[in-house]
Amino acid sequence: QLQVEESGGGLVQAGGSLRVSCAVSGRTASMYAMGWFRQAPGKERELVAATSDSGLRTAYADSVKGRFAISRDYRKKTVYLQMNSLKPEDTAVYYCAVKITYNSETYYYTAQSYAYWGQGTQVTVSS
Repeated sequence: QLQVEESGGGLVQAGGSLRVSCAVSGRTASMYAMGWFRQAPGKERELVAATSDSGLRTAYADSVKGRFAISRDYRKKTVYLQMNSLKPEDTAVYYCAVKITYNSETYYYTAQSYAYWGQGTQVTVSS
């Protein structure tokens, strides 16, 4: 079993930056792909960014390309989402998701691909 825990959300003004973190514990000897999703009130959960186990392959939603960056720290078993130039429409609960994989270079787009989820962290961007 894996445990997934997000941290680092909060309130920030438009144009500001925020970094959210996701710590993974438990069965960490496996390879795992990771993703960040978000869900705003009244909207479906959507992919924000995804990374392969190696961290060499990443993908981003069009709405965040050039503003957000996903990265991994293997020693700390943590993945980060650096969010810059934040907009009010980025306001949402951000979820970290983990998929145990046997392919170090594959990332996954869909929520259904991920078996382990954190509780989410609120990010609010004021105008």
